[in-house]
Amino acid sequence: MKINVVMVEPEIPQNTGNIARTCAAIGAKLHLVHPLGFSISDRYLKRAGLDYWDKLEIEEHDSLKAFLEKYKPEENNMFYATTKAKHCYSDVDFSQMEEIFILFGKETKGLPEDLLKKYIDNTIRIPMKNELRSLNLSNSVAIIVYEVLRQGNFKDLKEISEYFD
Repeated sequence: MKINVVMVEPEIPQNTGNIARTCAAIGAKLHLVHPLGFSISDRYLKRAGLDYWDKLEIEEHDSLKAFLEKYKPEENNMFYATTKAKHCYSDVDFSQMEEIFILFGKETKGLPEDLLKKYIDNTIRIPMKNELRSLNLSNSVAIIVYEVLRQGNFKDLKEISEYFD
């Protein structure tokens, strides 16, 4: 399965660096939708991603509109991560999908509400206490992509630790 992690207008370079590292480690493609709240050359971004930048498939988009025109939601398995979602992320059966796109919004506002309303049936959330606003963005990405991988039996990932051959 091909996983596409789509960051819509991310604001914090450390989060995006951590997400880039996760994407590199699992072979997911990272999409960065502009405007970004930092420069791609930002030292915090590079530091959080460590030395994985050359192992990362990354694509930048000028805007959310440009991304949606290129990767049409009606033609792709597209999911929208939000605290306002209709479904829990673990309730979705990703196992039979060849390729998926998971969109995450910026840290301060999330994804645009009109987008969520339009595709409400494909919104997913991570359960948490009612009185809390949200989880850290890079943690949310990791939780959801690893559920997708788990459902696919972690195909193409290292299965046995090199310490216990």
